[in-house]
This record gives sequence, structure tokens and C-alpha cells, in this order.
Amino acid sequence: MGLSEASGQRDTQALLPVTQAMELRKRDYHVERPLMNQEQLEELGCWTSAARTYQWRTWFQCSRARAQALLFQHLPVLAWLPRYSLRDWLLGDLLAGLSVAIMQLPQGLAYALLAGLPPVFGLYSSFYPVFIYFLFGTSRHISVGTFAVMSVMVGSVTESLAPDENFLQGANSTVDEAARDGVRVQLASTLSVLVGLFQVGLGLVRFGFVVTYLSEPLVRGYTTAASVQVFISQLKYVFGLQLSSRSGPLSLIYTVLEVCWKLPQSVVGTVVTALVAGVALVLVKLLNDKLRRYLPMPIPGELLTLIGATGISYGVGLKPRFGVDVVGNIPAGLVPPAAPSPQLFTSLLGYAFTIAVVGFAIAISLGKIFALRHGYRVDSNQELVALGLSNLIGGVFQCFPVSCSMSRSLVQESAGGNTQVAGAVSSLFILIIIVKLGELFRDLPKAVLAAAIIVNLKGMLMQFTDIRSLWKSNRMDLLIWLVTFVATILLNLDIVSPFLSPHPSWPRYSVLGQVPDTDIYQDVAEYSEAREVPGVKVFRSSATMYFANAELYSDALKQRCGVDVDHLISQKKKRLRKQEQKLKRLRKSLQKQTAASEGASVSIHVNTSVRDMESNNMEDSKAKQASTGKELEDIAASGQEDAKAPDGSTLKALGLPQPHFHSLVLDLGALSFVDTVCIKSLKNIFRDFREIEVEVYMAACHTPVVAQLEAGNFFDASISKQHLFASVHDAVLFALQHPRSGPASPVLVSWPLAH
Repeated sequence: MGLSEASGQRDTQALLPVTQAMELRKRDYHVERPLMNQEQLEELGCWTSAARTYQWRTWFQCSRARAQALLFQHLPVLAWLPRYSLRDWLLGDLLAGLSVAIMQLPQGLAYALLAGLPPVFGLYSSFYPVFIYFLFGTSRHISVGTFAVMSVMVGSVTESLAPDENFLQGANSTVDEAARDGVRVQLASTLSVLVGLFQVGLGLVRFGFVVTYLSEPLVRGYTTAASVQVFISQLKYVFGLQLSSRSGPLSLIYTVLEVCWKLPQSVVGTVVTALVAGVALVLVKLLNDKLRRYLPMPIPGELLTLIGATGISYGVGLKPRFGVDVVGNIPAGLVPPAAPSPQLFTSLLGYAFTIAVVGFAIAISLGKIFALRHGYRVDSNQELVALGLSNLIGGVFQCFPVSCSMSRSLVQESAGGNTQVAGAVSSLFILIIIVKLGELFRDLPKAVLAAAIIVNLKGMLMQFTDIRSLWKSNRMDLLIWLVTFVATILLNLDIVSPFLSPHPSWPRYSVLGQVPDTDIYQDVAEYSEAREVPGVKVFRSSATMYFANAELYSDALKQRCGVDVDHLISQKKKRLRKQEQKLKRLRKSLQKQTAASEGASVSIHVNTSVRDMESNNMEDSKAKQASTGKELEDIAASGQEDAKAPDGSTLKALGLPQPHFHSLVLDLGALSFVDTVCIKSLKNIFRDFREIEVEVYMAACHTPVVAQLEAGNFFDASISKQHLFASVHDAVLFALQHPRSGPASPVLVSWPLAH
């Protein structure tokens, strides 16, 4: 006996209707099959060991296609640049590049101070690495360059290995700044080379997965503590104080105590300068937030503040009259490359590995956020190579280690950036500033740069709200967050993830099929008699899903389903954007013709949900409107055809291929616990597959796991417990009774007795 698929088209993204839930309660089924042990099950399903595949064998195959694939893999610009659309992308990339360069200038100058270096080296670090990443990177939207967390880590190295006390001269114990800066630049550039070597090496041996063992709470706890360190490190510039260089355990606490002790020695002019600059920056940021929808690009508050402060400092004479410390000489032009110092390698190796891992963790996390948002993929191994080459080559040209910045990346995206051409444009603008305009900022007060750094810390300091959310959702993740934060603040640890990360696991992922005449589902690769249920894909992992393998789970799911989910979502969004643009052009064209006509009465109704356009009262229109009216009638006709579907943005209406299954069942019987990363991954799976018109169900969750899902706010208006079933068979039967619209034909599922 069997149950056929229910007719009609049903959108199950919302909660199931009450009548449907009542129908589900009334329906039951009975299974009658022989009692089987494992041996009998293997005999019935014709079990055979799954064939192993040795991917390393393909590494040594030689062919033209293989060589081209390797070239495109390690030099991605050759793959996407020939397909670059000048008409669609160039203007947006130019505007985005200019916007990012405007931010790169003040941030480069400011973050160089964090690294304990002269400001001009921040400009170098905003030029060379950005252009290298343009050639080798796979993310289209991240902005590589100076970053606060990386800079403060570099600063802790330079200030501990080359403290001011080592460069005292004369009877009055003044610091020889030229000698000190020379040593620190050599330390930072050598450190950058080592960081690059670590990252390139890890990328070439495909160790990009290593970052998955840094849990999200650990990384966020660390970056929050780092932001506190950045804030405290800038207090000496805000108050104009001379503080002792400290490193090691409790150094941050001692620095705070010293600042409090020396507050009466503050320079009033410096404090006023920092306060005015900070207020101006905050007001501009608030204005940008209010007018975001109306501005083609954000108001460059940091650049305007720097220009204004430099002009006022030069005109009023803040340094000679009020004792305000300024940036000083900024040499014009580029510096020649210099070889790193091998004598420093042994003392920098530990720092370099830490900075390499943290920098990559920040970059890949941000890259995957934008990739998920825009429907493309980033290669974690190639990202390691790209970031490593940026640091390696940058170190030769006296740059310090870089990563990517959230604020600049968001500006690059919002300003219309589509590719890393925006990064190349920004690096060219920075080059012009280095060669011609940099020396104009020699009178810029350091207090203004400190104010810019502190204002930009808002995003990372807001991560303190994680404490509240983790307290409600997962207290083990909260413990990891707090331990990492406190350890970083008190002990000044570079990273504590080796002590907190669990042992790596390598789960096995499989697609399940029904063993004939049973309610048992087994791996179709091992049981030759197990058959996939047409229209329903059943997926299982052999291990629990948590932060270390959540990404592996999602990738394996999309691969085993046989559908390029990310590409399909990207194509769908692209065609929807083209429809919107065409609709706007036609509407503007018709409005212009209507306004120009005399005595015409045109009424147009635009329904954006189904892309339906209707024109009424066209009797009095002049002949010159006939062509436009005819085009609108054609679009209206096509829109009415699309309206027959539940949504005018369906894959079929857009001319895109539909998946060969309408439902996906996740067998979660192996889950023993869930963390915040697991919950986010499951939500992303629901979102992505619903985007391609596949409904997702979960099965066989243990009761404690369901309780953890509830505590983590997994269930909401779009994902309810009605998407969770006691067994895989229950979920499959329900999926067959309530299919989404798709190409799958009615099928039968076999079991001895069902009614």
C-alpha cells in the first residue's frame, strides 16, 4: 500500500494551517515487518562497504585542463576579470573604491599609532596588501588593510621588544624617537613576513579548516577584549600623557592605574581637541545612519575631521602654543623594499603564528558573511594564500600585518562594490596620497587619530551584548566567551583557543534511502537495495554538529543534494534585480511621455509582488505612446502568467532550473547537543533551501536537543515544531503528502501496512 503526493501547491514557509495540523493528528500509519538484527538488515539491504576515494591521486595528474584549473584556483583574478561587466559593475566599484580610500587614509594613520609605528607606515599597509589581495583573493567585498585588533597585537610586540626605555638619551632621559621607530619598523615588517609565510604555508597544504576550531564565542570574546585594550591604549593620546611601556600579565591593569594617577598632568589642549573631534565624528555617524537611504555614499566624516583638524592645527599652532602632540613629518613617496632580519625570527615566531591565525579567522568570517549574503563562495584555503601573500609581500615593503575591516567592508558593499576592482581603485587613491598628499598631514594632532580609533570601536564594544544573549541560549558558550575575555584582559594572552577547542572530528555524511518493505533508512552508498524516495532527500551526519564542523555539515549537505544552492540563489537574485531595473526604466519612460502629452489620461497600476503592470484609460493617448503602451501590455501579459504561480519570483517564472526534489529531511539522531553556531547553521539551511523552493524538515531529535533549540530561539514564525518529526519515516510521509511546487511526480513509498 502507499500514499501519493497531495495535489496543489503549498507554501510551508509559514506555520502549517490549523486544519492541516488537525488532519495530521487524525492520520496514522502502522508498520508490519519482520524483527531484524543488524546481520539480517545488511542481508536484506545488500550491504557493501562504500568505495573509498583517494583525492590525493588527482593532485599528480597532468593535463591542460588541470593546469588551467590550478592557475585559476591560485590566481582567481584570471577567472573573473575577463568576465567583468563594465556596464553593470564599473561605476559601483569606482564609487566604492573612492569611499573605502577615504576611510583608509585616517584609519591607516591611526592604526599605525596602535602598532607603535610612524603614521606613514599605515598608509603603506593600506596600499601594497590591498593590491596583492585584488590578484589572489576570492571574496568580492571584504576590504583588506589595517585593522584595530591586528594593530594592537603588533603594537604589543613592538612595544615589548623595543620599549622606550631602550632608547633614552641625554641627561634629561629623552627618547630617541628616530632610532626607536627604525627598530620597531624592522620588527613589524619582519613579523609581517613571518605571518605571511605561516598563512601561505597553511593555505598550500589546505589547512584552511584549522580556523573552524576557533569557536565563534571564543573569537568574539577575544576581539572584545582586544577592543578594550585598544581603547585603553589610546588614553595617553587623548590626555597627552607619557606612560611607561608594559607587557605581560596584568599590564593592562597597571596601565589603567597609571592613567588614573597621571590624570592631573593632562594637557588641556589635547583633551579639548580629542573631545571636539570625537563629538564631530559621532554626529557624522548618526547623520549617516539617518540619511543612509538618501545618500549615494556615506559622508566621509573621518576625512573631513582630519582635514579640518590639520588646517586648524596649522593655522592656530596647536603644538607650539598649547602643547598638542602632532603626527610630524610624513615623507612623500614610497620606500624601497628591505629584506627581513633573520636574527629576529626566533623571537617573533610565536607572535607570528598567533597573529596569522587571528587575522585569518577575522578575514574568513567576514568573507563568508558577504558570500552568503550575495550568493557566492569563498575558498578558505585560497583566502589563506591571498592574505599570506598580502602580508609576505607587504612585509618586504615595510608594512605591518593586516587583515580586513568590518566597517570598510560594509562601506565597500553599501557604496555599490561588486568585485575587488573596488579594492584596486582604493589602493590607487592611497598611492596618490602617499606620493603627493601625505606630507600635508604633518600638523594633524594625534588626539584626533585617537578619537577616530575610539569612535570606530563601537561595533566591537557592542559585542558585550553577547553576554545577555548567550546567557539565555547557551551557557557553555557564555563560559567560553567570559574565560577568553578575562584571560586576554588579565593575562595578556595572544590566544587561548588551543586550551578551549575540542578534539577535531571527521563526520561521515550520507544520503539515505528506504530499505524495501520497512520504515528503515540507510546509506544508499552502502546498501544497494536502499532506494531514495523520489522528491524527498534524506541527509544524515554520523556525528553531532557544533561550531567545529557546522560549516562542513552545510557544505556536505549542498554537495550530496546534487544542487549548486549558492549559485542558484545568486542567479535568482540577479534576475530579480534585472526585473526590478527594467520595471523602473519602463515606468520612468511612461511617466515622462505622459507628462509631455496634452490631454492624455493614463492610469498605471504597478503590482511589484507579481511584477504585473496594467495600463488603463489609454483611449486618449497620442500615437507616440503606442510603442511604450504595447511593451507594457506584453509585460502585463507575462506578469499575469507568472501570477498563476504562488509567487512571481519562483524559479520557474524566472526561467531557472528547479531542484529534482521538493523536500529535504535532516536526520538529526546523532545530535547530542547544539551550540549557537549549530543553531545559526540550521537556520541558514532552512533559509537557503526555501530560497530554491525546497521545504526542510528535521527528524529524530532527542528531547534534550529540542530543549536546547528552544533555549537558543531556533523556533520562530517560520520554523515551528511542526517541522520536527519523531522519525525519518514520519517526516518522509508528511513531505509526500505536502509537497512544494516542483517537477517531482507522484510516487509511492513502500511499507507492508499503512492506513
